[in-house]
Amino acid sequence: MNHDGNSNHADDDFLISKSQLKRDAEAQQELGLKLVNLSDGKLAKIPLDEDLFDAIKLAQRIRNTREGYRRQLQLIGKMMRNRDTSAIERGLAELEQSHNDQNALFHQLEKYRDHILADGDAAIQQFLAAYPHADRQKLRQFYRQASKQQQQGKAPAAARELFKYLREVATV
Repeated sequence: MNHDGNSNHADDDFLISKSQLKRDAEAQQELGLKLVNLSDGKLAKIPLDEDLFDAIKLAQRIRNTREGYRRQLQLIGKMMRNRDTSAIERGLAELEQSHNDQNALFHQLEKYRDHILADGDAAIQQFLAAYPHADRQKLRQFYRQASKQQQQGKAPAAARELFKYLREVATV
């Protein structure tokens, strides 16, 4: 309320609730935890300043000390609140999208493999339509070996080799 007893609505727009501040702090700490859980290779792809990077590496080293690790995560969360995290969030989103794309490709290749093992030449032709640089002869050879192994009740070594070849062709 201002001096004449009326509420000043302009000031109300700038007030942030204590609950909202707590939710924001928890979100930053969660973002920090995601960074701590990344492998070194993935962490290197995220734009981090030296202090934050060092804090994350320390948290990774002390992961087995329960209380120290908890406090380190809180420190990382506090550090995150004092930074513009949009570049970090974008970097994590790109890593996640890359992971999702790899999973989708993996599942698609599994379907191709199963289709080739079930339908032979027709399925090989479909794969060649999608990946013209694949070797038809090699695909047929894997198919014949896998069929023979299946008939003999042997381990599906050729089916595994077929999948490896499909993955090799698809990731060129």
